[in-house]
Amino acid sequence: MGKITDKLDQVRVAIYVRVSTHYQVDKDSLPVQKEELVAYAKYVLNANSYEIFEDAGFSAKNTDRPDFQQMMSRVREGEFSHVLVWKLDRISRNLLDFAAMYDELKRLGVTFVSKNEQFDTSSAMGEAMLKIILVFAELERKMTAERVTAVMISRAGNGQWNGGRIPFGYSYDKSIETFSVNEQEASVVLRMYDLYEETHSLLQVAKSLNASGIKHRSGKDWTPTTVGIILKSPFYTGAYRYNYYDMSKRNSRQDIKPEEEWVVVENHHPAIVEPIRWKGVIELLERNRRGWQSAGKTYVRKNIHVFAGLLTCGICGGTMSATSNGRPLKGGYRPSNYACMSHRKNNGCTNKYITDTKIGPFVLNYIANLIRAKESFGKTTSPETLMKKLLRGDVFKDVVRIKEPGLMELYNLYRSQVSGVKYESKTAERSGSSDAASERDVLLTERRRLERALSRLKSLYLYSEEDMSERDYVIEKNRLSESLGKVNDRLDKLNDGLSSQFSISDEELLAKASYFIMSQKLLDKRFVDYKRLLKETDPRILKEFINSVSSNFCIKNGRIQSVTFKNGIIHEFVYADEEPAPEHKEG
Repeated sequence: MGKITDKLDQVRVAIYVRVSTHYQVDKDSLPVQKEELVAYAKYVLNANSYEIFEDAGFSAKNTDRPDFQQMMSRVREGEFSHVLVWKLDRISRNLLDFAAMYDELKRLGVTFVSKNEQFDTSSAMGEAMLKIILVFAELERKMTAERVTAVMISRAGNGQWNGGRIPFGYSYDKSIETFSVNEQEASVVLRMYDLYEETHSLLQVAKSLNASGIKHRSGKDWTPTTVGIILKSPFYTGAYRYNYYDMSKRNSRQDIKPEEEWVVVENHHPAIVEPIRWKGVIELLERNRRGWQSAGKTYVRKNIHVFAGLLTCGICGGTMSATSNGRPLKGGYRPSNYACMSHRKNNGCTNKYITDTKIGPFVLNYIANLIRAKESFGKTTSPETLMKKLLRGDVFKDVVRIKEPGLMELYNLYRSQVSGVKYESKTAERSGSSDAASERDVLLTERRRLERALSRLKSLYLYSEEDMSERDYVIEKNRLSESLGKVNDRLDKLNDGLSSQFSISDEELLAKASYFIMSQKLLDKRFVDYKRLLKETDPRILKEFINSVSSNFCIKNGRIQSVTFKNGIIHEFVYADEEPAPEHKEG
């Protein structure tokens, strides 16, 4: 009996320590914590024995932690008389979880001791202090969150960016805190708008982008969700909207705050999409979401912009966007007008607009000439003869020549097919492409790590039980943001390089072109009538074909300056008024 009494009288202490981040390790110094807790158990609690339970890398959101659960299991077995912690919040910041644990300890006759708060629940005063501290700790966390929210709302109201992922289509300069249009990505955004206005389907937009080899900035394929996020965002109209989603709820992307709580700053940054066009797409999205099919209300499919997303301004290098011509042609077809975005916004670009009725005949007849030239190419064909065949037809009457690099690429390709000797195109060189792809995978992993770190840092600052000064938060946030910026810059360069690689071989390109041209019986005619073709062919089929064999058309002063094919070959055209006059020699 004496041995049992002695065992019950023994003070056996379970020491529990927890750290969730390196900040807490730095601030509280884990070794010092352990040393002082052991000393407290020995000399204040007069412990006969003690055991340390430690959870590293776990938050205080709940008590689902391995060493904590092991400690509680052994407490239930009667192995400990006291539970000792550095601070109350080492157990949990969730009041319900802590209350449940405390009630269980009280029921088991185990004393809870917090060294730092200097209370012992074996006394009534200690228990009362515990409950008061819990209430005020919860209040402080909520007040901190509200304070930070108020600051960020104030910043947003002043037009200051509160951080987060930079929207696709834009670049952000941290030094001057301003956004600028990423022209390459902006062309993809405009293409999304074109495609959705044509198809009324997020799925079809995503499929079309993926089929064209266009990837998200992350390197992943497009999905209806990612397309929808871009189309719904007013950011592309130049507006900055903040405090829109209720992030306190579980399904934050679905819970929208009342409109009076939103912060909206108009003309915050350059627009990619005109506000009226964005509103039209929003209306269309909403109607499609509801399955809008009211009696007497039907959709009329908008005009299909065949060359949308493929045109680049030859003066400023910007993107050329499409609009519909107001007057339909005979047969109901409404031509598309393409104009430089900078010109539309009166930003100094002087480039003229161009219609698809001018682009179409040029492009289709040029492709038809490519096919005819290939079929008639012989061992004695010269580059000059090839150029004449490519420029045959009235539509090319103002073109005096094709610049040599692109012409010779095609000439050597055709000659190799006649001779049977494989020609390695200079534009097809892929040196280091595998290395670039490997580096890209590493960078994507690093980007995900940095994004997670930024998210955790924000949560730590807003909700951690440990105080973090605003200065420490800003310093670490800037460090992580700078690293993330460098990773994104390198990824952009790698993606540009990888996207410039051939998506299809020369043979595949010619096969695709030949199939379309032949299937439409275009080679039977000396001249491809674009307007007539549009009457007889679904414009979507034509658009798909154009996108399958070409990646860019450079437009300058209302005419095609160059064509970039999917296999990387670029043909640049020189017009009569651009050709320098021959020097006059006296004598």
